[in-house]
Amino acid sequence: MTIVVHHLEESRSQRVLWLLEELGLDYEVKRYARNPQTRLAPPELKAIHPLGKSPVIERDGKVFAESGAIIEYFAEHEAGGKLAVSASDAARFDYLYWLQFAEGSAMLPLLLKLYVSLLGEAGAPLMQMRVDPEIDNHFSFVNAHLEGRDYFAADRFTAADIQMSFVLDAGNNRGGLDRFPNMVRVRKLQQGRPAYQKALEKGGPYKMGA
Repeated sequence: MTIVVHHLEESRSQRVLWLLEELGLDYEVKRYARNPQTRLAPPELKAIHPLGKSPVIERDGKVFAESGAIIEYFAEHEAGGKLAVSASDAARFDYLYWLQFAEGSAMLPLLLKLYVSLLGEAGAPLMQMRVDPEIDNHFSFVNAHLEGRDYFAADRFTAADIQMSFVLDAGNNRGGLDRFPNMVRVRKLQQGRPAYQKALEKGGPYKMGA
């Protein structure tokens, strides 16, 4: 069962590589570079999936898209489900919560910060009144949750930690993460995992992981 990861540089695709390494799966990486001016994915990705975004995985003729869906599906179906939390486990809801929180709540203000910053001074009022306060609100919540914890759910490493890793990377990349020590601490623990390091080798340069 050949797995091919269509991997876009500096993207959510990096956490999918990490997932596959943690699961011990063999896979091939096809790398794609962003347009240097627009920072968008190249049109070649549209030949794999109509939206032309990454990550996209091909496996025996089936195409898997959306990093959250990929992470949840493979965590439950591979390696005996060791990175998932079973439906009978009391920690199941917390696990699902953090899987969904990463994209459902946390990434929106971070993306807004990226786009509003392109407006320069014209975007300053929106940044100050809405965007930065929303980031602080979400990060304060995450930081409090991680007090005394090394993992997001179930008191062990799960796919929820992999899903949340891009939030931590994006927060660090766009400034301000150093104000949330528990998030910084957990991010360093994540980066110290052997599978994380192997995924960096497979995926190539990843400045957001710096």
